[in-house]
Amino acid sequence: MSIGTDDADSDLARADRLRIEPGRLPANSAAPKRRRVTWRLRIPLVALALALAVIGYTQVMARVSLADPPEMRPAAEQADAVFVDKSDRILTLLRDGTEIARYSVALGGAPEGHKTQEGDERTPIGDYILDWRNPDSVAHLSLHISYPNAADTAQARARGVSPGGAIMIHGIANGWGFLGPLHRLIDWTNGCIAVTNAEMREIWALVPDGTPIRIEE
Repeated sequence: MSIGTDDADSDLARADRLRIEPGRLPANSAAPKRRRVTWRLRIPLVALALALAVIGYTQVMARVSLADPPEMRPAAEQADAVFVDKSDRILTLLRDGTEIARYSVALGGAPEGHKTQEGDERTPIGDYILDWRNPDSVAHLSLHISYPNAADTAQARARGVSPGGAIMIHGIANGWGFLGPLHRLIDWTNGCIAVTNAEMREIWALVPDGTPIRIEE
């Protein structure tokens, strides 16, 4: 059987379309799929790298204190009591029963209830003393709350656990002060009470060691 000229030309044209030029892949090749797979692998790797960078930066900055503590305000201006309302996330400074300053705060990652053991990420409830301060804190300045008291220690010992400790009022973690009020979007501490760095400087200057603090739910 003979093949017509038109049929032969058609076959040649089809063969020419199927011919692969050097350096080019046919349209139905696996290259786009490989590119999609490559990007799917890159995204989690980039996210992991960023997470490791954040952790590393935070750990390094925790060892670096850039705080320059302010001087204490005159005694006549200082607070004689501190009150914290956990539910409303408010810390209030008082003098002679009158409010002299108020701050919004972030609390521990599990803010409801009284702190009963190490690692529970709760902020304690009760009456304590702000008994000492640390200008070289891992967060911007800090005032220590005298948790655990005798009752806290006794209940933890009865259950065979540590009551925890190192509960502070402090600023934002060193190196992250630029977050400012954004830090309050979540309760991020391990049980401490956090304010912005500017607010912490005010509190530092207004609250002397030995000031009582009451924390309520």
